[in-house]
Amino acid sequence: MTGIVRIKDGGTHGCKVAESVRGPAIVLIEPQLGENIGTAARAMLNFELSDLRLVRPRAGWQNEKAIAAASGAKGVLSEARLFECTEEAIADLHRVYASTGRSRDMTQQILSPAHAAQVMRVGAVSGELSGVLFGPERSGLTNEDLALSDAVITVPANSYFKSLNLAMAVLLIGYEWFVHLDSIHDLDNLVMVGTRSATKSELQGFFDHLEGALDDCGFLRVQEKRPNMVRNIRNIFQRAQLTEQEVRTLRGVISGLVDHTSGTR
Repeated sequence: MTGIVRIKDGGTHGCKVAESVRGPAIVLIEPQLGENIGTAARAMLNFELSDLRLVRPRAGWQNEKAIAAASGAKGVLSEARLFECTEEAIADLHRVYASTGRSRDMTQQILSPAHAAQVMRVGAVSGELSGVLFGPERSGLTNEDLALSDAVITVPANSYFKSLNLAMAVLLIGYEWFVHLDSIHDLDNLVMVGTRSATKSELQGFFDHLEGALDDCGFLRVQEKRPNMVRNIRNIFQRAQLTEQEVRTLRGVISGLVDHTSGTR
């Protein structure tokens, strides 16, 4: 099942379906309880989302408690895809957003659920695939997972009590996605012109290429500083929202610099 874009027809029949677009993938990283996955699936189906992806869920998660908690959204559970790492789970996506309530020492754009839904909706009309990351129930997302995202989604809430359970967080994203579907009036104005956005797999290939070259030239030689340096470099390019053409150009630049350096030695 996909999200449905609706536009007002100007008459007395309410809304009409203008075009079908894919809603965001919901990516749950290391979920611990089957019933939490079930309630998240239920929240997804409430708002026409069905692309559920699980990264290293606890063994035995697909149990009777999970099915009961899904309350009719068993199909979302049965079609959930499992992955060993976050990079694999988001490889085909063009835009990824991280849902977190904790501030981090990282420079990233922060969006409300409503703003994020608007951005994802516009991208979906252009054929882009998006996803939202949700961390483990107790600890939340790691900095490594945050570094894979284009922006952070933070729910405005009581500053003294921001605790949301997994299903509540998924429901808020699904709700904003669903209610903003009716606000599209001119699809032609939303379609991106030119090359498409780079997928996360293409971006990861660029990161591997760049970091390999930086390792070879000694830029990342201080091992205790390397993880933070890599995250900071990746954040720079994540915020740039590169197209696939720009990624190919940058990889050509890296290859040219490496070849030139090798030739002058």
